[in-house]
Amino acid sequence: MTAITITEILDDLRAADRALRKFEQRYWISSDVFYDLYSHGQLDDGQNLEDFSEWAGFYKIKQHREALLRRFSRDRIVALRTSAENDSIRLLPEEPLIEIAA
Repeated sequence: MTAITITEILDDLRAADRALRKFEQRYWISSDVFYDLYSHGQLDDGQNLEDFSEWAGFYKIKQHREALLRRFSRDRIVALRTSAENDSIRLLPEEPLIEIAA
């Protein structure tokens, strides 16, 4: 298992977003449309193989980190509800570690 913080997840998302915007501006399509074409082998990637590989990699990183953030958020709310004395959830600005499979 590997530990990761929310800050690391958010930093990864920011970096991935910056990279994705660069490719979206260069090729004039959204990353989700690109990735659908790329993953189905529908792009002629001869001249742009390096760009497309990098773009796909950043897209996969973004998807993975967003899934981690959603999972962590759901788990955290469950834990906070369990420890709540009433129906109110006390949300504090703390940064616990998340255990993920390596």
